[in-house]
Amino acid sequence: MSTQYSILFKQEHAHDDAIWSTAWMKSKMDNSETIVTGSLDDMVKVWKWSDEKLELQWTLEGHQLGVVSVDISQNGAIAASSSLDAHIRLWELDTGKQIKSMDAGPVDAWTVAFSPDSKYIATGSHLGKVNIFGVDSGKKEYSLDTRGKFILSIAYSPDGKYLASGAIDGIINIFDIATGKLLHTLEGHAMPIRSLTFSPDSQLLVTASDDGYIKIYDVLSFLSLHGRAFTILLCADVRTHRQHANLAGTLSGHGSWVLNVAFSPDDTHFVSSSSDKSVKVWDVSSRTCVNTFFDHQDQVRERVVLVQASGEKSPQINRRIDRMCHTVHESLFLVTFPLKTDVDKPSISIIHNQTN
Repeated sequence: MSTQYSILFKQEHAHDDAIWSTAWMKSKMDNSETIVTGSLDDMVKVWKWSDEKLELQWTLEGHQLGVVSVDISQNGAIAASSSLDAHIRLWELDTGKQIKSMDAGPVDAWTVAFSPDSKYIATGSHLGKVNIFGVDSGKKEYSLDTRGKFILSIAYSPDGKYLASGAIDGIINIFDIATGKLLHTLEGHAMPIRSLTFSPDSQLLVTASDDGYIKIYDVLSFLSLHGRAFTILLCADVRTHRQHANLAGTLSGHGSWVLNVAFSPDDTHFVSSSSDKSVKVWDVSSRTCVNTFFDHQDQVRERVVLVQASGEKSPQINRRIDRMCHTVHESLFLVTFPLKTDVDKPSISIIHNQTN
């Protein structure tokens, strides 16, 4: 049994500049899927993927500088975007109207993430704080202080219990959402952590770093060992850099910075993207890389979670279909974007993944 990939659809000129972030959401009402893209052209765009067609729904204007992060609420009603203009904007997906604009302060809106209940938005700050904004109030409700450095990545656990942050110095912090307390501080990586994500069942935490390695932590371990660090669940190519008691190893394979990681909806695989211009699909149970994509002309960045933007300043989507087992799986989407902006073909490519 083998898996093959081919381009199913391609939309040229998706944006006028590099795409820095994407978000994906499957509609609960029909089979359509919504993709939101944020670009250095200052624009947020909303796309609809349905019946193997991609249609532009809205072009959202308002940011004064490049859009660096986007997310979609779990209820699928609202999109959030953050920009180099230090503002977070909320958009109604059904109408394309701006709902709110929130001043996040100087360079304090690098990344945004909705809480699982869609009531809050978290964003990392250069002061080492995770600022929590209310969706209804449009104001900062409170902050979670890591007492560390610039936070580059944040992620809520799907069960709503925890929030993880990754910093520019490679430190991982885990907070208890209910109490706001800092549960754990981990020396996760030797270099900046560009991305981290929880598995859909909230049992695993995967982190990606400029040091070229991926780490997978067992979230359940800290439930029984409160006050102690996570233990690494999966490892390969054991390393000894930055030794400490709980370090077991890393997953390696990329030739440069690992810029993003994301799980498939069924918990069996996760994907990673890198500045080596590749995207890898990993099998969790076997701890191995099962597929590698090199369909990019530039460095592959955010956002591999359910969408990924190509080296052509475009989001590129890979759909996973398992026909051999006659089992219906949710689509797996990969999204990447280039670090450079010297490519003149912003486009959207839909890549079909089929198991033979």
